Amino acid sequence: MAQLKTKDSHDLGMHDEQLTGRTQQVFFDSSEEENFTYPGAFDVDFDKRAELDAAELENKAINLRIRELMSQGFGTIMVRNPGAKHSLGVGILNRLQLEFDGSLGYFGCGLIDGPNVRIKGRVGWSCAENMMAGTVVIEKNAGSTFGAALRGGDLVCKGDVGSRTGIDMKGGTIIVGGRTGMNSGFMMQRGRMVILGDAGNNLGDSMYDGTIYIGGKAQSLGVDAVEGEMTDVDIQWLKHKLSIYGLDAPNGVENMTKIVSGKKLWNYDNLEPAEKKLVL
Repeated sequence: MAQLKTKDSHDLGMHDEQLTGRTQQVFFDSSEEENFTYPGAFDVDFDKRAELDAAELENKAINLRIRELMSQGFGTIMVRNPGAKHSLGVGILNRLQLEFDGSLGYFGCGLIDGPNVRIKGRVGWSCAENMMAGTVVIEKNAGSTFGAALRGGDLVCKGDVGSRTGIDMKGGTIIVGGRTGMNSGFMMQRGRMVILGDAGNNLGDSMYDGTIYIGGKAQSLGVDAVEGEMTDVDIQWLKHKLSIYGLDAPNGVENMTKIVSGKKLWNYDNLEPAEKKLVL
């Protein structure tokens, strides 16, 4: 049985909170040899490849065909002609190399835990909502609520994204290669967001925890979002993470701005109504 390790994230200097109320914080030791897989997960081989032409298929049939291929051991699947259909690649709780040769509609790749996904085109609203683990890389632009309620893994858009990026984010990393819209990082609870371009109004509004790095300018910071001190750990982490996806900060990671919670809304649930009005 793997042992829980509660210290890794603190060693990285990503957050220093001392929660006294409810929390779902659980960290696993990355050095554990035991694999955590879902019951019924398929044993796939990444060297076993398949292609799927989605041009004449409905979205449900496409998702079922992907599952069928996984059950046959295919670990690398290319979906051609996705045609911006909605809700493709959702609910995959399996190791998988999945590539879409085109664009997706809304709710693409939501509720996934484990696959590595590459999308050559654009994505609509709520891409990778509630993603637990794995990677999703979008080569072009993304719509609003990108990575809503993200819990783990890396979600990368190399272009621009819409408003409310990472809303209610609970873990993982979101990287935006271009600009992001208003209310990004709203009610962020954990995780890291990296924005290489500019951000709209209310960046990090009401964030409880987590870290936002921005390479450009934010039109305004939200309630309780304040600038933090960039440390050597931040810079090393940013360089490493951006290099994985072939991205660079236009002005250098050393010149990025770090945004953190001012902690005035900390343990918001414990405040009395009158106190909430005073804080807000």
